[in-house]
Amino acid sequence: MFQTRIIKKQLHFKQPAGTSRGVYTTRNVWYILLTDTDNRYYGVGECAPLPALSCDDVPNYDELLAIVCKNFEKTGEIDREALLPYPSILFGLETALLHFRACSLQFWHTPFSKGKAGIPINGLIWMGSFDEMYRRIEEKMQKGFRCIKLKIGAIDFEKELELLAHIRRHFTPEQIELRVDANGAFTPTDALDKLQRLSEFHLHSIEQPIRAGQWKEMSALCASAPFPIALDEELIGINQRSRKIELLETIRPQYIILKPSLHGGISGSEEWMELAAERGIGSWITSALESNIGLNAIAQWCATLQPTLPQGLGTGLLFTDNINYPLHIEGDCLWFHPEEQEPDLLQRLGQPILTTQT
Repeated sequence: MFQTRIIKKQLHFKQPAGTSRGVYTTRNVWYILLTDTDNRYYGVGECAPLPALSCDDVPNYDELLAIVCKNFEKTGEIDREALLPYPSILFGLETALLHFRACSLQFWHTPFSKGKAGIPINGLIWMGSFDEMYRRIEEKMQKGFRCIKLKIGAIDFEKELELLAHIRRHFTPEQIELRVDANGAFTPTDALDKLQRLSEFHLHSIEQPIRAGQWKEMSALCASAPFPIALDEELIGINQRSRKIELLETIRPQYIILKPSLHGGISGSEEWMELAAERGIGSWITSALESNIGLNAIAQWCATLQPTLPQGLGTGLLFTDNINYPLHIEGDCLWFHPEEQEPDLLQRLGQPILTTQT
């Protein structure tokens, strides 16, 4: 049987992470430490709900997580149906169990986990002042990223267009793919006009142009937009299979973006991808500001899908107090280096050393 411990930590961003919803400077995470009763093996999973965004960002999160872990200790099984409203907890428990069973950070055997192939990723440009964003764009281009994603909607729209124009003056769409993420910053009345102006820069896609929950308006935008729309926040809280089908068939987006911590854990994200593919809707995977513990779990899973589109997995260097993992960004790919020594998670999390761990 299993035993669980919950370790709560606060992570600190190296630089403020700005979106149209606000600016993150710190981040609370809960780690589930899973051991067997013989105290010989362990697995660690990360629960990381985003404040004011995750559907399970609730005041009694600590109490709820403790109850879920105690129930898991009793049964040894994950009650996925009961955890549908709590995707960050489901993700943490799923990945703790994957780590436990693998006895390694290599959850699956893939070219990525063996260090033979990288996962293509986008270069993320957080919101900031015009000068800050300009500098970050220059850095990403110099590092060789072939896909750049800009967070927009916080500074003057004309200034944001100027940043996009700067990139296009130096690189064609064939050389650099451009994505933008509005995080719902546009209104239904001005969105189409803004999309028309953005289309001048030959963008790959825009994420969540208007606030989630406006299915009729979002459907109209997806049908008339001059370039593809990808849904992100729109998927949050849509946990039942029937509701997922209803959303996809009502809005008919060109893409959906899966964050396991927000969208149903790994199992729920796989269901989203299956339903989307059946309807000709593309998808890609991104992290949701997890530490390297959660990021590695997402990357290991992502690699099993053999992605060709750039994924949103370049967030491992965001925190001053992250745990060093054998994850590295090289060029425009995320790589896993199995030859590097794995971190002593028990020591880093301040937990007693177990008898053995293979």
